[in-house]
Amino acid sequence: MHSNDLIQDNIAKIRELFPGCVTEARDQVTGTLRLAVDFDQLRQELSSHLIEGKQERYQLDWPGKREALIAANTPIFKTLRPSRDESVNFDTTKNLFIEGDNLESIKLLLQGYLGSIDMIYIDPPYNSGSDFVYDDSFTENTETFLRKSNQKDELGNRLITNMRSNGRFHSDWLSLMYSRLKLARNLLAETGVIFVSIDDGEVSNLLKLCNEVFGEDNFIATIVWQKRTSPDMRTAISQAHEYFLLFAKDANMAKETFRKMPLTEEQIAKYKNPDNDPNGPWVSSDFTAQGFRPNQMYKIVTPGGAEYTPPEGRCWKNVEGVYRDQVEQGRFWFGSDGKSVPRRKTYLSEIEGYVPWTWWSNKEVGHSQRAKKEVNALFGKAEIFSTPKPVAALKKMLQIACNQNGTVLDFFAGSSSAAHAVLELNCESGNHRRFIMIQMPEPCNESSVAFKAGFSTVAEISKERIRRAGTKIINGDCHPEWNKDIGFRVLKVDSSNMKSVYYRPDELSQTDLLDTIDNIKEDRSAEDLLFQVLVDWGLDLTLPIRSKSVLQKTVFFVDENALVACFDKGVTDDLVKELANLDPPPLRVVFRDNGFNSDAARINVEQIFRQISPSTEVRAI
Repeated sequence: MHSNDLIQDNIAKIRELFPGCVTEARDQVTGTLRLAVDFDQLRQELSSHLIEGKQERYQLDWPGKREALIAANTPIFKTLRPSRDESVNFDTTKNLFIEGDNLESIKLLLQGYLGSIDMIYIDPPYNSGSDFVYDDSFTENTETFLRKSNQKDELGNRLITNMRSNGRFHSDWLSLMYSRLKLARNLLAETGVIFVSIDDGEVSNLLKLCNEVFGEDNFIATIVWQKRTSPDMRTAISQAHEYFLLFAKDANMAKETFRKMPLTEEQIAKYKNPDNDPNGPWVSSDFTAQGFRPNQMYKIVTPGGAEYTPPEGRCWKNVEGVYRDQVEQGRFWFGSDGKSVPRRKTYLSEIEGYVPWTWWSNKEVGHSQRAKKEVNALFGKAEIFSTPKPVAALKKMLQIACNQNGTVLDFFAGSSSAAHAVLELNCESGNHRRFIMIQMPEPCNESSVAFKAGFSTVAEISKERIRRAGTKIINGDCHPEWNKDIGFRVLKVDSSNMKSVYYRPDELSQTDLLDTIDNIKEDRSAEDLLFQVLVDWGLDLTLPIRSKSVLQKTVFFVDENALVACFDKGVTDDLVKELANLDPPPLRVVFRDNGFNSDAARINVEQIFRQISPSTEVRAI
């Protein structure tokens, strides 16, 4: 009989936006534990500089945590540049391969893919002492970082080996994961989920970290994968497993989308039909239940004359009337002689699938050696990539948690097992799932099989695997409803197409005037500019693109008239009028800021569109 606790309501709203900022705290008046806002953490979420402050609370903490949060929240001056030569079916595919730092890549995807990813799978470095981790180097002040982040290749390939002798061994790994998971959560749809591969070394820290990022209530399961088929004789106890941690953006909404798995051949083989039941093969199950219910404690006389009552502490599963109806339907098995304990039949035809559980055996989803063989078979070489995951395991994740037309993201793509799984499952089912792979151009060791085979970076292996897997799949038996999209559009993270003055005009000196007549870098193409517009405007980066000549100028049409762009110089009023009169009118139009043939034409463009196509959004870069 009291009004709502508005404080707790507000805390709930903050928790929805920033799960890591709400924690447990002891009420100073009542002494009870309740949810409370971690104001230090909230201030850090809303600040671009390091916030000092510490109070005792339940939390996961480590040196560098706040710097990692700054790394997640700080803007970057980067763009995505298309690479047609490395792509497959560039103009028609709905799949993406982004080559570059995954933290920067995720930031560039946020505008266009916010809340639209159905499933994320990542296989990050396991922190074994020899893995590479990203050295985000955000220890300098924010202003210095902002200046650096606009310089092409200033950060380079930020990879360091995280040795166990490093005093920040766990801390560096946690910082690596924290900033990326924080951003990745924003990409997930409300029904979306994330699977993270890990081993015993960091599973406890990863679980706590995900609890903070996604919220404890959104933990779904820790799946144990049997990765080995034989023991490692070099160790005292052979490790035969790894883990897939499963979290949801919103567990209640995600659970509604989880699907049962189709029965495996091994499971189907258990269904028999020894009595030639017209309903087909079946399996039998125990007809007793725990407990004592008087109306379920009757005597059963079998067709062979044997009599049974429930054992001590148990009763029959149904009342007698229901039992007799099911006997008449032939749903009970009393053994071949009719004298065995009654067991109820479940028919194969009634089974939609099985509810997946947390133990994934190598018989069902493959093991690490099988995963290597899958990659080796595509390249015709052994050990081309040392740590892939089996395609069957990834397909199982997709079947459980990604809808038939969903989008899958892997920002530690490695050899792109996830992309391979998407293509293979689409081929088998006729579905149209899409993938976004992100992989840094991590250099291959010069003594490795991959380097000797001509691959200088992991990203090159990753792209080539998708190409070869796609060719193999499409040359096999395919579902008739599959769209046969085995392509991918390659985009590469690079410095902005705009010269530095675009971001810092206050630093311009008179001696720089001649260099700034054009605000766009000389080595950037019109298609480079187009993709920067797609990123900045938050549009799908796989929208169909066509170009044609209009009044001797190259004009891009993205998804027909969703976006019309011309980056040529010498744009006239006549061209502007031609574009404004398109039918249907364009939703958005963009030009190069210095691309008009006169100052008057630059001034007139907005007025022309206001008169002819007032609904069109006009922009110049």
